Amino acid sequence: MTSKKGRISTETFDDFLAEQGLLAAAEERALKDIIAEQIIEAMETQKLTKTAMALRMKTSRRQLDRLLDPKTDSVTLATLQRAAQAVGRRLQVSLA
Repeated sequence: MTSKKGRISTETFDDFLAEQGLLAAAEERALKDIIAEQIIEAMETQKLTKTAMALRMKTSRRQLDRLLDPKTDSVTLATLQRAAQAVGRRLQVSLA
């Protein structure tokens, strides 16, 4: 019987997710969550209600709730841009 004690794995969590085919989805979800959190923080700083934010974005409160919901994956760049503009920010997208 071979002991695994003392054996250190060099596999990272990203490696594990990539092996499982889940890395891209996890990265997308994390990025969307970060942007949503930044929008929420900007709204709080400006004391902006969801209703007022939705009006600035020319959308419904329900759509805004979807944008800010971490479980909702279907958010377009155009929607993110409108949200950023509504709080006086600019959305930046780049390839690394």
